Amino acid sequence: MSNIKEFEDKMKKSIDALYEEYSSIRAGRANPHILDKIKVDYYGTPSSLQSVANISVPEARIIQIQPWEASLIKDIEKAILISDIGITPNNDGKVIRLVFPELTEERRKELAKDVKKKGDNAKVAIRNIRRDANDDVKKQNKAGEISDDEAKNLEDDIQKLTDKYVAQIDKAIEDKSKEILTV
Repeated sequence: MSNIKEFEDKMKKSIDALYEEYSSIRAGRANPHILDKIKVDYYGTPSSLQSVANISVPEARIIQIQPWEASLIKDIEKAILISDIGITPNNDGKVIRLVFPELTEERRKELAKDVKKKGDNAKVAIRNIRRDANDDVKKQNKAGEISDDEAKNLEDDIQKLTDKYVAQIDKAIEDKSKEILTV
């Protein structure tokens, strides 16, 4: 019997990857998740920003980073500058502030297009997983491991899973686009 669970896990991973990509897209509002991938050199060990500083969002368009140790300010600033978030950090010697500029209408539309493209890529990944799952079912049927009826039922189940995850992607695209286009 084909293991549908394995294919569903792959579909879940595709969706999770999409959500992670979306969390790093700046929508004009301060979202601390854009800092998730930034590493700071902490006594020779690359450490996540969250593990060396307190990160807060005091206002809608400001992220405030307060290092546990004042000596880390320069390293944190450097890490932010070499990252691809595109915001120049300001510091007052104690805290670093990232001020997010308002997005222009054009930039919002560009980001919305990017959101759609990333969503479409995730849909392609889901459909590729469906194809692999169906190939697996056909192989088992041909080898006589499962009957024609079982194969048909499994293919139906695989299609239902595919539809479910494609619908989740459509909703994610819609939600993220709405967030970006809302001024």
